[in-house]
Amino acid sequence: MGIISHDDIIGQDIGTRLYTTNGQMFLAFLPTLGDYVEEMPHSTQVIYAKDLGAILMYGDIFPGATVLESGLGSGALTMALLRAVGDNGKVITFEIRPELVGKARANIGNMLPNLSNLEIHIKDVYHDIDQTNLDRIILDVPEPWHVVQKAAIALVPGGIFLSYLPTILQVHQLHETLMESPHFELMETIEVFIRPWSVTHRSVRPVHRMVAHTGFITTARKCTPKQTSTVEESDSEANLQSKKTTSEGLGNIDAESAI
Repeated sequence: MGIISHDDIIGQDIGTRLYTTNGQMFLAFLPTLGDYVEEMPHSTQVIYAKDLGAILMYGDIFPGATVLESGLGSGALTMALLRAVGDNGKVITFEIRPELVGKARANIGNMLPNLSNLEIHIKDVYHDIDQTNLDRIILDVPEPWHVVQKAAIALVPGGIFLSYLPTILQVHQLHETLMESPHFELMETIEVFIRPWSVTHRSVRPVHRMVAHTGFITTARKCTPKQTSTVEESDSEANLQSKKTTSEGLGNIDAESAI
């Protein structure tokens, strides 16, 4: 393909067309966040662009939000969250593997030099959430159901709990726990598929390969605790009274039969 000298690239406008010694054309652009996530060094599985976008939207990550993230990994999700909350927001990240923190911070710093609104803690989110008044909790951990009870205390009213999981059995366990909690409603699980298309002068068709399942995104909203309604209480009392009457009737039958 030929050679392009670094000196020929430095100082050029973004989007410049550059040619190798063999005449091959290249375009010079700064990487998008999606480009960087795909190419950055990583020792863990990362969340790629198709799911990062959905997490930001379904998690409703807004400028100025305070977000607790658990599962730093290589820093892909952290970068997306930092850009979404902006300079007036904050991202608090928990990671249990200290050996990952330095690499992740380097990855994040290469893309986002200002990390003043990022806090990284070596902590286990299953056991230790000290923070309160959190707008969002975003989890990339294998057993997020252990966090549900603590999330109910840490989130602001109306706050969003979001979990990213690879298997549907994990999703089912999480839903069971969320449904048992009196503090969460509006549970929803989605997955995202991307099918690129090839558009040329002579044909328009889907490409032969697509990015299908990578993970499930589950969200829930914190609300006021469930209260037993008057109707439910009346039905419960009626059922108890019915059982009592039936029991007494059976006792009378037995006595008469004995006579």
